Amino acid sequence: MQPQGVTTPSDKGKKTRGSQGGSKKQVFEAYMTTEDVSHGLKRGELIQGSIRINPKKYHEAFIAAPDGKRDIFLDGTAARNRALNGDVVVVQVLPQEQWKVSSSGRSQTPGKKTKRPPSPDVIVEAETEAEEQLAKRVENISLNATGTGISPQQVVYIVEQKHSRAATGFLKFLPDKPFAMFSPVDHRVPRVNVPLPDCPHDFCSRPGDYANILFIVRITSWPDDSNFAEGRLAKTLGQAGEIEPETEGILIEYDVDFSEFSVEVLGCLPQKLPWTIPPEERVFEFTHVCIYLWKSSMTKFSCNVLSLLGNFELGVHIADVSYFVEEGNALDFIASRRATSVYMVQKVIPMLPRLLCEELCSLNPLTDRLTFSVIWKITPEGKILSEWFGRSVIRSCVKLSYDHAQSMIEAPDKLFQADELPPCAAEHPVDEIHQAVLNLHSIAKRLRAQRFQGGALRLDQLKLSFTLDRETSMPQGCYVYQYRDSNKLVEEFMLLANMATAHQIYRSFPNKALLRRHPPPQTKMVDDLQEFCDQMGLNIDFSTAGTLHKSLNETLGDDEYTSARKEVLTHMCSRPMQMAMYFCTGVLKEELLFRHYALNVPFYTHFTSPIRRYADVIVHRLLAASLGCGPHLELKGEEVQKQASHCNDKKTASKRVQELSSELFFSVFVKESGPLDSEAMVMGILDQAFDVLVLRYGVQKRIYCKGLHGLETFHFHKVGKRGELTLVWAAEEPGKPSVRQVRPRDRAK
Repeated sequence: MQPQGVTTPSDKGKKTRGSQGGSKKQVFEAYMTTEDVSHGLKRGELIQGSIRINPKKYHEAFIAAPDGKRDIFLDGTAARNRALNGDVVVVQVLPQEQWKVSSSGRSQTPGKKTKRPPSPDVIVEAETEAEEQLAKRVENISLNATGTGISPQQVVYIVEQKHSRAATGFLKFLPDKPFAMFSPVDHRVPRVNVPLPDCPHDFCSRPGDYANILFIVRITSWPDDSNFAEGRLAKTLGQAGEIEPETEGILIEYDVDFSEFSVEVLGCLPQKLPWTIPPEERVFEFTHVCIYLWKSSMTKFSCNVLSLLGNFELGVHIADVSYFVEEGNALDFIASRRATSVYMVQKVIPMLPRLLCEELCSLNPLTDRLTFSVIWKITPEGKILSEWFGRSVIRSCVKLSYDHAQSMIEAPDKLFQADELPPCAAEHPVDEIHQAVLNLHSIAKRLRAQRFQGGALRLDQLKLSFTLDRETSMPQGCYVYQYRDSNKLVEEFMLLANMATAHQIYRSFPNKALLRRHPPPQTKMVDDLQEFCDQMGLNIDFSTAGTLHKSLNETLGDDEYTSARKEVLTHMCSRPMQMAMYFCTGVLKEELLFRHYALNVPFYTHFTSPIRRYADVIVHRLLAASLGCGPHLELKGEEVQKQASHCNDKKTASKRVQELSSELFFSVFVKESGPLDSEAMVMGILDQAFDVLVLRYGVQKRIYCKGLHGLETFHFHKVGKRGELTLVWAAEEPGKPSVRQVRPRDRAK
C-alpha cells in the first residue's frame, strides 16, 4: 500500500533538484507507515476516502465523512500533503490543541489584498464503534466564524494515485537554474521543476518563443521539503487556445486512451466480411416485426398491437456486443481498461473498434443483426402483464432520428409521405410506423407520470451544443439543446429495460451482480440549502427525491423569470447530490444501500449501451448466464467490484472531459464572435466574486469584483447561510450619485 510517485518517509532529508546543499525546511509531514495506517483505520482513528479539490479555490479540499452524509474539510495545500484530485487518501483528524486560527477581514475594496474566507463547519457523525471513537474527537467542530487557519485534518497517506500525474501548462525559463518552472493550467496541480535537457533545444536562448506554447508534463515525485514537484516533459502540444492542442492536453491529463487499436485487438473480430449470422444463433427472430430506431444505431424499439383489448407487445432490442467481445481476450482487456467511450464536441474516443461500432453491432435497417431483447406485454395504461428476456435476431424496418419521431408526435393526424422519412421496408407502410410511434409515446407518457408520482426526481440542467464547420470543425454557432417528447420516449423505455435487467441478474447472481446505486444527498449540504431557500422565501421541500422534484416544478412562481429561477435552483440542488456508482452486490451487506435515490427504485443497472460502456458488457454476460444462453461469468465478486470501481473512475473522467471540451469550444466561439450579451441570474455569492448562470447559453461563469469596470467598492456579509454582496458602481454621468446594487436580490446582466 506504499504511495507511488510521491516522497515516502525514507526519502526524508534527501536533496531535491535545485537545492543548494544542506538541509531544507520540511514543508509536508512525512507519510505514516503502512502498518500504522492499517492499525489506525481499524481503530477508527483515521478516515479513508477520495479527495476532491475545489477547482476554483484550490486551497480547499474535501473527503466524504464516514457516514457519507457530509464532507470533511482539508484547508490548504499542506493539509493535502501532496495528494492530487481524485486520489484515495487516508486522513487523520488532529487534536484540537494543534489548531491555529487567524483573523480575517470581510469588507473589500478592489485592488486590496485580502485573506481567505472562513472554513466551513466540520461535523462528523458516527455509525460504527470505530467511527464513534473518531467522532468524539471531531463532533461539532466549528472553526472560528471570524477567522481561518490550519485545518484540523490532514492527509497522512496516499493509498492509490487516481490522478494521472499529467498536466497541461506553460514553461518558464529560470536564469542560473538547471531546470525550468512548469505552471499547470489546473491550479490544483503544483508547479513542477522540469530538467532543462527535457525542454526544446532553443528554449534557453529564445524562451519568449514558448510563452504561449502548451506542454504536457508528468510528475515523477514530490519531495516533502519542497512546494514544487519534480517532473519530466512529456510532449509539446502547440499554441494555447487552439482546439487540437487543447483537446489533446485534456485527453492526456484525464488519462484517456486515444491510441489506435492494435492488430492483436482487431484480430479478435471476424475477419471475413461481410459477416453473416450463424444458423445456430437464429433461435428467436424478430425479422418481420415493425422494429425501428432512434437515439443511436445500437438500440431499437418495437411496438405491436396484440388484441382487440388494446394491449401491446413492446420490445427494446440492444446490440449483442458481448457476442463479439469474448471474456478474457485482447479486445475485452482494452475495452475493460477504457471502460467508456468519451464524447467531445468534435469527436468521439470509442471504447471499441470502428468495425464493431459501425458494422457488426450497428442495427442498420433492413439488415439482420444479433441483439439482446426485452419484451413486455403491456396495457395502454402502462401496466406490465409479462416480461421476456432473450438473445435474438432482428431486422429493423426504418431508422428514425429524434426529429423524425418528434414530427410524428407533434402531428398525430398527419399523413406522412414516404419521402419525408428515411427509406422504409416495403412490408411496413409509413402510417404503420407513425401509429407505432404514437403508441409508444402514449405508453411512455403513462410510465413517466407513474415514475414521478412514485417519487422519482429529475434535475434537468441546460446542455450547450454547437454547430461546427464541416471542414475545419471550428464552432460556427451554439445553442441550448432542447429535451423533447421524443427524448423522453427513449428515456422511459431505456429506464424500464435497465430496471428489469437489474432485477433479473440480481435474482440469479445475488453475490456478483453489477448494479448501479445512487446514495441520497449529503445531509449537511441539504440542510444548508434548505435554510438558504427558507431565507429567500422559496418553498422547496428536500425531504425526499419526489418532494424535491415536485417543488422544482410547481412552486417557483409564474413570471418572466420562472424558468431561469428553476434553472438556477436546479444547479444549486445538484451540488449536494452524490454521484451514482456501479458496484457489486456481494460487497454491500444491506439491500437498502442498493437503492437509486433519483429514480427512487430498489434495483437499477446499465444494460442499454454496451457499445460505449463496459459495465453494460458485464451486465449482458450476467444476463446471458442467468438465461442459460451464454457462458458463466468467470469474474469473481471482488473482481466485479474492482471493475465497477474502475468504470466509476473512467465515467467521472469522461464527464469532466466532455465538460472541458464544451468549455473550450465556447471560449473559442466567444473569441471569434466577440463579446456576447445575455441576461444572467446570480446563483452563488462569495466574498470577492459571484457565480452566474448565463441564461442564453446555459453556462456558469464566475465574475470577480476586482475585474469589474466601473465598480467603486463592494462589501460582503452573511445573513444566516445566505451571502449578500453589495456593489457600489460609479455614476454614469458627473454629478449623479453612485449606484448601489445588492445581490442576489438583483438580477445580473
